[in-house]
Amino acid sequence: MANSRARTTFHSADAPKAIGPYSQAVGFDSLIFASGQIGIDPITSELVPGGVEAQTRQALVNLTHVLAAAGARLADVVKTTVFLAAIEDFAAMNAVYAEFLDSDPPARSTVAVRSLPKGALVEIEAVAVRSVPEGG
Repeated sequence: MANSRARTTFHSADAPKAIGPYSQAVGFDSLIFASGQIGIDPITSELVPGGVEAQTRQALVNLTHVLAAAGARLADVVKTTVFLAAIEDFAAMNAVYAEFLDSDPPARSTVAVRSLPKGALVEIEAVAVRSVPEGG
């Protein structure tokens, strides 16, 4: 039996273009799966200067734009995964993260990885729930 539920992809011109064969976000029913965002300035396509704090801030701004394109907000995020190139940057990342997601924060996992695309120090992905599914 064919699946009648729609899968939709989303793109924001205000966030960096995908650097590979993936969508910025995919929606399914009321769920939004946002691909990982790194601290790339969407205008220059370069990592922002200023270390992990600046890159975390830019990654979250980029994520905000991607979610908006999908009809969601940071307040709709139920789960994030944060990837750090160095676990020693956890406190600095966490301080900036709290500026964006401190009130009723989502569930979160944070892991250290060997490296990230473009030499980024942090990458953040999210799952959000829209209050009204697309087309509904």
